[in-house]
Amino acid sequence: KYVPELFIDIAHAMGFIEVGQDSAKAVTAVLKAIADLNKRLGIPPNIKALGAKPEDFETLADNAMKDACGLTNPHQPTREEVIQLFREAYEQNQ
Repeated sequence: KYVPELFIDIAHAMGFIEVGQDSAKAVTAVLKAIADLNKRLGIPPNIKALGAKPEDFETLADNAMKDACGLTNPHQPTREEVIQLFREAYEQNQ
């Protein structure tokens, strides 16, 4: 969403050379490959299946905001963006 151009390098590293320099094609190819891999490995399609509860999203977001690894992300999300990410991951179907 925030840095689609970074997906070009990822797609090329995964062997999707046909995407060229088209970031939209790169994003689509990479996300589909990840979804397909998740299905083959039996990874649940969303965090609801893992037992996450919507009432915990604020606490989960607070903890995520404290994670030092987040400092290397190309986009620094707000707390509200992290909560929204949990909402989307809760209902997502691969």
